[in-house]
Amino acid sequence: MKLVALAAIIAALVVPSALAATPTLTGTVGPGFTITLKKGSAKVTKLKAGSYVIKVSDKSSIHNFRLKGPGVNKTTKVGGTGTSTWKVTLKKGKYTYVCDPHASIMKGSFTVS
Repeated sequence: MKLVALAAIIAALVVPSALAATPTLTGTVGPGFTITLKKGSAKVTKLKAGSYVIKVSDKSSIHNFRLKGPGVNKTTKVGGTGTSTWKVTLKKGKYTYVCDPHASIMKGSFTVS
């Protein structure tokens, strides 16, 4: 009986975290000279370390979206448009996102703790 109760307690603690959805971030580049990374409607400035899904909407063939930081270097292609989905594990540190051809004006950053 004690073993069954212990198994039920363990299941109650483990299952919700296993079912928790991976947070989704939304990156957008273009169609003008804009680049953003958001969680919901808020600009990303700080995140906790962990796994994330990043959906990038590349709306211009003259831009790309590059995410770079500790252990991550993902990019869309200049010359193409469309949506890309990446699953990434963000570690502690600073991350940047840029449009490579226009990096001096199209850029952002955030920290992961």
